[in-house]
Amino acid sequence: MLPLLALPAAAQIELSVYTGYQTAPHSDVSGSDPGGVGDFDFNAEWKGKSFDIPPYYGIRATWWRTERFGLGLEFNHAKVYASDDTLADNGFDRLELTDGHNLVTLNAFYRWPQPDRRWTPYVGGGLGVAIPHADVMTAGGKTFEYQLTGAAVVWIAGLSYELNEEWAIFGEYKGSYSQNDIDLDNGGSMDANIVTNALNIGISYRF
Repeated sequence: MLPLLALPAAAQIELSVYTGYQTAPHSDVSGSDPGGVGDFDFNAEWKGKSFDIPPYYGIRATWWRTERFGLGLEFNHAKVYASDDTLADNGFDRLELTDGHNLVTLNAFYRWPQPDRRWTPYVGGGLGVAIPHADVMTAGGKTFEYQLTGAAVVWIAGLSYELNEEWAIFGEYKGSYSQNDIDLDNGGSMDANIVTNALNIGISYRF
């Protein structure tokens, strides 16, 4: 965080909000569920359900230290639901991170502005933590709480379009990878490494 405390006087600050369509590919889930399904290890099919309540969204603050390079902080509220087939095949009543699969990351961005055009391409990446709301239920009990579950990585590529000196709209691809080591309330545990892919649209305010 020290570089963020030493911003040059001419630095531009950009606040952004976005929503979009988010998915997650299959991934392995393993662990132990005492009194329920016992030891388990299976490949889960995940659904994103981006527009169901609570919806998929993100909030981002970027400090552009130079015309091209920026640092920032981001909160991303993604979601993953195990499919009905995954639940039925493995003895789970509920298996989801939906309020949500929250990622908090410190990001770095690089952009390619030109004075004679309104659109600007950019790329970025970040490191942080996963803080999902675990909603897991079997015959062995129910876990329903926020947990700090592991490390997270994000990668981003997009295009921003300047409406005026203060406002811009943008579209981007955003991916993430997170480690999720979840403690179950019945003394068990669950491990799941989750990848998400999203197409975002958003708006930014600069000052």
